[in-house]
Amino acid sequence: MTTPTKPNGRSLTLIGAAFVLGLVVMAGLAALLTNIQQRKAETVEYPLRVVNIDPDELDPAVWGQNFPRQYDAFLRTEDDTISTPYGGSIPYSKLEKYPAMVRIWAGYAFSKDHNEERGHFYTTIDQKNTLRVQIVDQPGACINCHAAEAPQLIAEMGWEQFNSTPYNDLKDKLHVGSSCADCHDPVTMALRITRPALVNALDAQGIDWTQASRQEMRTYVCAQCHVEYYFLGDDKVLTFPWSQGYNIDDIANHYDQYGFKDWTHAETNAPMIKIQHPEFELWNTGLHAQSGVSCADCHMPYVREGAVKISDHHLRSPLTNVNQACQTCHKQDEALLTERILTIQNRTAQLLRLSEDAIIDAIDAIVAAQEAGATDEQLEEARYLHRQASLRWDFISSENSTGFHSPQEAARVLALSIDYARQAQLAAERVTASMVSTPVGN
Repeated sequence: MTTPTKPNGRSLTLIGAAFVLGLVVMAGLAALLTNIQQRKAETVEYPLRVVNIDPDELDPAVWGQNFPRQYDAFLRTEDDTISTPYGGSIPYSKLEKYPAMVRIWAGYAFSKDHNEERGHFYTTIDQKNTLRVQIVDQPGACINCHAAEAPQLIAEMGWEQFNSTPYNDLKDKLHVGSSCADCHDPVTMALRITRPALVNALDAQGIDWTQASRQEMRTYVCAQCHVEYYFLGDDKVLTFPWSQGYNIDDIANHYDQYGFKDWTHAETNAPMIKIQHPEFELWNTGLHAQSGVSCADCHMPYVREGAVKISDHHLRSPLTNVNQACQTCHKQDEALLTERILTIQNRTAQLLRLSEDAIIDAIDAIVAAQEAGATDEQLEEARYLHRQASLRWDFISSENSTGFHSPQEAARVLALSIDYARQAQLAAERVTASMVSTPVGN
């Protein structure tokens, strides 16, 4: 009779290794099967073709037949009941809330009508209804970011003619606001740029957008519209003022170099610049941009629905969606993150109000000097300083994050605005004082 022997240490090691290897193989097979099932689910969820999308198809509902989840989310941009402390989608009058704007923009159409913007669904609707297109015969260049028909009209009319044709001559051709076609290729669904102004601006900097990464494109598609711009020359060609850089000092230098003005201030007669909505430019100076965070990461964060991962096409303030927009990267409590955002915005808003007070004081001082008989030559310095103060205030006021995209830069810009405004006030007061001490005619 043979006596059983105990396995030695080597045998136990081999058995253990075989057991671990078996577990690894089983886990790998399970992961593979799960991945296969996910891919099958995605194929069922998003078949390559439910309908063929025509290259000129603008109706999001048609695209939505192939991409129903994205389309359902996009439809929620029609919600105009969202409120955040400094934004949202409720179209209140900013002129009533911040009455200093009326005098800061005196003589310009924005002093008559300036509302909180609604969602992307309303881009064409709200432009057609604003008093600004009724007060001023705006050029067709304004359509670039307010109607999905813009690329087709550009192809039909040519870039220069499209820009220079009056908006009111083209408005009856506009029916679709933001569309899937603005950002996506209808065949491959790859992100793309469809607006020539951004292509031209990037090309001038030696940037070939066709070589951009997908992460870069998740910002570039937004930068087609969420930028500062102006209308160049007699053809009113839509142009981005980036020849010297993205920050407000670079942009101010660009405008000064060309002697450009949007309008003459009705009270001070200063040559003024109206800044639009420079989200891309301010974001570029911030920590998120330097860390490789795109616009879409926060405003269209990835969400998972079942086996499918998609970008949330309900474009909106991250304050309404802190969990998905912020906590993916920031592992703090949601309440703490919200408090941090609002702290930045509250402080920026306080600086905006101080800037407005300083600019109004500068306007009053220049008007007093004019009434005392000051000449254009005597007021040249004060008017230039007024221009510099106003465009810096406007750079932060018209940017839609209330400083959050780049808090330190926003504070710096508003500090400069206050400084320039006080310098303008003092320069005008010195002129007035000289008029009193040396009466006209002596």
